[in-house]
Amino acid sequence: MTTNTIVTSDDILLKLCHSVAHVLSSTSASHVSHAGMVQSIARTRLKPDLGCFSIFDGGFSGLVVINFSAPAAIEIYRRYMLNMGMPEEELAFSHTSDEVGNVMGELMNQILGDFINKISKELQTSISQSQPKMLTINKELTISIDANLDDAVARRVSFKTENNHIFYLEFAMDKTEFIKLDEFEYDEEFDPDSLLEQHGMSGAQASNVESITPWSRMADKPAISQQHSNMDADDLLDELGI
Repeated sequence: MTTNTIVTSDDILLKLCHSVAHVLSSTSASHVSHAGMVQSIARTRLKPDLGCFSIFDGGFSGLVVINFSAPAAIEIYRRYMLNMGMPEEELAFSHTSDEVGNVMGELMNQILGDFINKISKELQTSISQSQPKMLTINKELTISIDANLDDAVARRVSFKTENNHIFYLEFAMDKTEFIKLDEFEYDEEFDPDSLLEQHGMSGAQASNVESITPWSRMADKPAISQQHSNMDADDLLDELGI
């Protein structure tokens, strides 16, 4: 008889923290990390300077709030836009800018998408999210959000940007446990960049894979080596789902 694996609300919170750190680090080409300690709180609140929230429902219900300080929001926004190739002189300088709010809302959407994808595979349940809402909040105002949860568990985790600016994740969900009754397999996540590196292809080469036809490959390489190269490229495209 095997011991059943139990996944608690705090285990789910840890997965959410990993999604926040992973998405913000990869999209901003910087290092975003979360604290090793979590704080138990009575309820979630939107706080200054930039607050974003989304409600999810399905296999379990919950609420995600991220409260960005102005310096943290601007740092993540500017790093993200520069990483996307935008000229620095065209970027906003104030966290109250609509552009900053739109970008942070999009990043929140990516975070929740990554989190939901992992939860769906690892816990074999399905949840959906509401469209993230972003609010610029002044120093005198905090907003409580009632998600109508039963026996709610609420937590706060602090995050730090590469320039040591702090922001907070607040998370509330139904108190629940997932118990693993049987062994199962789920699709492993893969990193396209690592896959390209494994196949010995640079980023420039990878971007041209779709535009290179089999006829151009035949013209460029001898028949024997060309056949091997085509097989490698086809295998790579199959793994990428192209």
